[in-house]
Amino acid sequence: MNAITRFSGEYEFLSNFYPSPIIHNGLLFKTVEHAFQAEKSVDEEIWKVFAYEVYTPGDAKRKGRLITMRPDWDEIKYDRMKLFVHKKFKLPPLRKFLLDTGDAHLEEGNNHGDTTWGTVNGKGRNWLGKILMEVREEKRKEMEKKNAMIKNSRYLKGLRDE
Repeated sequence: MNAITRFSGEYEFLSNFYPSPIIHNGLLFKTVEHAFQAEKSVDEEIWKVFAYEVYTPGDAKRKGRLITMRPDWDEIKYDRMKLFVHKKFKLPPLRKFLLDTGDAHLEEGNNHGDTTWGTVNGKGRNWLGKILMEVREEKRKEMEKKNAMIKNSRYLKGLRDE
């Protein structure tokens, strides 16, 4: 099995920093990173700041370290990330890019010390990589189901036309 160990270059689209509009709680966020950092708070005004006033994903990450965390953050952060990654890959071009990674192992290798969401020198939990692989499999199944429905509807239409 091949592996993608950095979300840069041709695989930059896997990064949470990649431009991908996310609608959440009625707000439009520029990237997964913006939505994820905003979600650390329960304050709707903070969400609006991340949606409309924080310009870059790097700024979102930095500002996310400064806000008061919601009390249940540790319990929900994995599910929140998965939700936002799902929303990102609803976009057809990004979904195609993700599916085109095939069965590659996805690892968010980094050199900034994040061993929770990624890995450093191959060591870490790689939660983002695991979420991406889960979402890829779910999207693959969704597409197979849609394609089967389309094929079936064409088949049925052909029977009706005879």
